[in-house]
Amino acid sequence: MKAIDPGLEDLAERLSFSLGDGLIETVFSHGEMTLWTDLQHSLHVLTVLRDDPACAFKLLIDICGADYPEREKRFELIYHLLSPSQNMRIRVKAAVGEDEAVPSATEVFSSAGWYEREAWDLYGIRFSGHPDLRRLLTDYGFEGHPLRKDFPLTGYVEVRYDGEKKQVVYEPVTLTQEFRSFDFDSPWEGVPLPGDEKATRADGDDVPS
Repeated sequence: MKAIDPGLEDLAERLSFSLGDGLIETVFSHGEMTLWTDLQHSLHVLTVLRDDPACAFKLLIDICGADYPEREKRFELIYHLLSPSQNMRIRVKAAVGEDEAVPSATEVFSSAGWYEREAWDLYGIRFSGHPDLRRLLTDYGFEGHPLRKDFPLTGYVEVRYDGEKKQVVYEPVTLTQEFRSFDFDSPWEGVPLPGDEKATRADGDDVPS
């Protein structure tokens, strides 16, 4: 188990007073510190971590989600912060229900805009007060949120840009074989591989018995 940085322990004690009701729990794991908060206090926590000189977490590195469908509050929203002056990293987590909206952190960190769009696109986590909450990584008209645990593993159409039509088109997915149907000679139909008995038969040569 990685030792805890004494600086993080001192910081945790300081934050227990400065964050008050905004701090639900402090967790140490793998030498890193995670602060649990709720949606009501999330912006206050982020602001204190940014503005307190003992913290100075001036950089928002990432906002990401995690999906736990069996939980009452399905999602975890995770903020990753970096303090260059203190040479420390910290993680802030909040539980989010499927029908809840998270206060946008764009008023605290301008870089949050892109990360929140990604979380909305991939998980369906909504952010209230976001200036432009649109999909970021999936295509126009895409339905669903790909990183949810209940999102289908395979689809029936694929998207590509048609140079002649000058637009994005949807086409049925074409696979070289039935999905995950193996005969233990070769994983891919019609693709000869060295030492592949199937390829040898296809060439008309005798196969050693």
